[in-house]
Amino acid sequence: MKVQSNNFIPAAQIAINDVDLQTAVSFGTNSGFTKRQAAMFADGEAHGQALRQQAAAIKRHALNHLPDLLEQAEANMQANGIQVLWASDGDEANRHVLEIARRHDVKSVVKSKSMVTEETGLNHALEAADIDVLETDLGEYIIQIGGETPSHIVAPIVHKTKESIRDLLVEKAHMPPTDDTGEMTQFARQLLRERFLAADMGVSGGNFILAETGSICLVSNEGNARLTTSLPRIHVAMVGIEKIVPTVADYALLTQVLPRSATGQMMTVYTHMVNGPRQPGETDGPEHVYVILVDNGRSDIYTTSYTEALACIRCGACLNGCPVYQVTGGHAYGWVYPGPIGAVVTPLLTGLENASPLPYASSLCGMCKEVCPVNIDIPRMLLDLRHDLVEMGKGGTVWNVGMKAWAWGNQSPALFNLGGKAAAMGRNLMPRTLPGPLKGWTNYRTPPKFAPKSFRQLWQEREEE
Repeated sequence: MKVQSNNFIPAAQIAINDVDLQTAVSFGTNSGFTKRQAAMFADGEAHGQALRQQAAAIKRHALNHLPDLLEQAEANMQANGIQVLWASDGDEANRHVLEIARRHDVKSVVKSKSMVTEETGLNHALEAADIDVLETDLGEYIIQIGGETPSHIVAPIVHKTKESIRDLLVEKAHMPPTDDTGEMTQFARQLLRERFLAADMGVSGGNFILAETGSICLVSNEGNARLTTSLPRIHVAMVGIEKIVPTVADYALLTQVLPRSATGQMMTVYTHMVNGPRQPGETDGPEHVYVILVDNGRSDIYTTSYTEALACIRCGACLNGCPVYQVTGGHAYGWVYPGPIGAVVTPLLTGLENASPLPYASSLCGMCKEVCPVNIDIPRMLLDLRHDLVEMGKGGTVWNVGMKAWAWGNQSPALFNLGGKAAAMGRNLMPRTLPGPLKGWTNYRTPPKFAPKSFRQLWQEREEE
C-alpha cells in the first residue's frame, strides 16, 4: 500500500466535512469505546486494571526475549510439521506466498483478516500473478469490492453507513435490494461459502504465535478464519515477528484482554489454535501449513526507544478513544495503521519523512494510553517523534524561527524583562483571533489574558517588603 501520510491535513479536512463519514465513525467509535469500558471493567475497576498490567508485563517480557522466543517458536512449529519462512520486508513476504502458490498449482485464494498482508500489498501481488483472491471477513470483503482500504484496525468499514454498504452490495455483488442487515449478511455468507469450498489456498494472519507449542492463535467472530485455515489444501499464515508470546498461560490472559478491548466481548465467538497440517489418519485440515515471519521494519524499531510500540496487539481501542480519529476516520492517516498507534508505527515503519504530520495528529489527551490493554505510552512516543522531526530540521520554518526568537529573548535578562513588559502593555489590546500561524490556536479557543504582574515583579515586591 502506497504511503500517503504526508497528505494527512488536507485529507482530514475533507473527512471532517463528509457528513456520512462523520455519522458512521461517530457511531462506531462511541459504540466500541462504550462496550470496551463495560467489558474490561465488568468485574470492577481493580480487576480490569490488573488485567491490563498483567498483559503489559507479558508483552514486555516477550519483547525482551524476542530473539530467543522466535527461535523456540520456529523449532516447535517445524516439529509440528509447519514450514517456517522468514521475510525481511514486504516484497520478500509476497514472493514467498507466490512461490508457494506456484509450487502447489494454486489458482484461487481466500483470506481472513490480516493487517500485515495490507502492509505488504499481498492482494495486488496475487492478482498481478493471475491468482484469484477474495477477502472473507465481511468488512474486508465490502472494502475489497469497493476498491478501498480498511479505515480501522478491527472494523474496516467503520466509515460506512448501512445505506452505502447496501448500495455497494447491490452494484458490485448483484445483491437483491434490501435494507435488512440480516438479509445482507446472509447473501454475503452464501457467496463466500461457495468460495471457501473451491479455494486452493487460505491465507491468514496470526493474533499470536506461542513459542511453547508452536501454535498459531486466531480470534474471530464470523468463523471465516476457521474456514480459511481448514478447508483449502494449503494454509499460509503471514505474521509479524512481534506477535510471539512465550506460553499457553500467557495466551490465556491475552485472549481475554484482546476481545474486551477490540469489540467489547469477554471472548470472541471463535478462538482457535492451529498446530500444524493434517496428520495421517485425520480427515480435516490442510495438507500443508506455512508460516511466514515478517520483519518489514520491526527489527529497526526493536533497537530504538520506540520498542514499546511492538507490544501492540492490534485491538483498535486507542482509535475508538481518540478525539482526532473520531472526526477524521482512518483513511486520512494515509497508510495501513490509523489512529494513535498508527501515528507512531507508520513513521517508524515507513520513514518519519514520509509521515511527518502524524506525530502532530494528537491532542495529547492521553486517552490512547488509558485504554491500551498493554499500557503502551503512545503520548510519550508522539512527543519523541516530534522531537525527532525538529532534530531532522522538519519542524517547519515558522516553528524554527519562532523557537530561535524565543531562545534568543530568554538568554538575556534585559530582553526577557522587556518582552514581559510589552506583553503586559498589550494584554488589553489582544484581539480575539491572533494573526498568522497563531490563529490555529485562537480559531477554536479564547486567548488567555496575561496576569497583571509578572512573577519577577511579584518576587521583587516581596523582597522589598
